[in-house]
Amino acid sequence: MNMHIVTIEGIPYAWLEQIQEIHAHVFDGANLPLEKLEKKEGLLCILAVEGDTLIGFKLGYPHPDNIFYSWLGGVHVAHRGQGIASQLMKQQHEHIKTLGFHKVRTYGRNTFKAMLITNLKHGFDILSTFIDEKGRHKIIFEKTID
Repeated sequence: MNMHIVTIEGIPYAWLEQIQEIHAHVFDGANLPLEKLEKKEGLLCILAVEGDTLIGFKLGYPHPDNIFYSWLGGVHVAHRGQGIASQLMKQQHEHIKTLGFHKVRTYGRNTFKAMLITNLKHGFDILSTFIDEKGRHKIIFEKTID
């Protein structure tokens, strides 16, 4: 597998269609409109690319409290179990360190067990839980990057 990681600060226009495809594929057909991405100031996109095909992505942006929020991510089902999510996460953490962030936060759901395990494996702590506006139970993870 000749996979490489692409880091983009800002909107990844060239990859948008493929990001939307994987997003729909991971999140039960849910749409990821461009407007939603354009609202995120300081958007950081970490992409796993094979040839000219996107196989995974990780998106995040700074929260007002100066903690970086790791927002959305996913790996195409045909490429799971190869450590791609872990590589995307490592690259994100390395990059945000160079931007001056010391903490990263993410939300997880019980329906995505593999992601919960990946977060824990990479040194995230569980802070608390909440119910979102769609009635889904969310777990708040946070990690200090040193």
